Amino acid sequence: MNIVIIEDEMVVADDLEMNIRKLIDEPIDIVQLRSVKEGIAYFKKNDAPDLIFSDIQLGDGLSFEIFVAEPISAPVIFCTAYDEYALDAFKANGIDYILKPFTRQTLDLALQKYKQLKKVFSIDKAPQFDELMQMLTARNTPATASVLVYHQDKIIPVNLDDIAVCYLSNEITHLLTFSGKTFYPNKNLDELERLCGNSFFRANRQYLVCRKTIIDVSSFFSRKLSLNLNVQLPEKVIVSKGKAPQFLNWLAKGSG
Repeated sequence: MNIVIIEDEMVVADDLEMNIRKLIDEPIDIVQLRSVKEGIAYFKKNDAPDLIFSDIQLGDGLSFEIFVAEPISAPVIFCTAYDEYALDAFKANGIDYILKPFTRQTLDLALQKYKQLKKVFSIDKAPQFDELMQMLTARNTPATASVLVYHQDKIIPVNLDDIAVCYLSNEITHLLTFSGKTFYPNKNLDELERLCGNSFFRANRQYLVCRKTIIDVSSFFSRKLSLNLNVQLPEKVIVSKGKAPQFLNWLAKGSG
């Protein structure tokens, strides 16, 4: 039996592998992958395994990006701390899940479900991971209407509707408004991504872009996308080939 574990925390991945080996009474070949980038590279060169265990939030993006870039027919069991909204999406697509921190009992139940579903799992209908990514992004509706930023010797709120781009430069988080003002928020880019909601897209490690900032999009080298924005930035904002399908789906379906 061939199994792939997609998990960026080595301790969690090793613990998961150890318990899988104890629960499955047959020879197993297990491969561990740590990131979206590593996952895409692996599945480009290797056949789909019998089963995949995958975290959702990896260090360089959502694991769904792997399955969008390289469609895989293998069943996936997600090991996740996401709330019931996300879990309902997995159930609707016939995908099992284990809430972190998992126990051997919950892992065993997931494996038993895999065995039951294996006979009817269709290789012609892969789960719609692009729709799941959109759903997970859409669920991040901002709980607040503003972001706190440092300005001179004060901390002031900047309305989310006024934010054009958040970006990282020299390891410092910058917030640029539509009026051209630059502030320095008291949150990192990952925190801002969660806070800003579906009106913003994490184009890459450095840039979080508001939809209203985008004038148009052009193709770039190796199927990457280059964004033409209505604000001035130090450099062009590029969306990677792996994120391009998710970005275009977000741009087409979203609003605000």
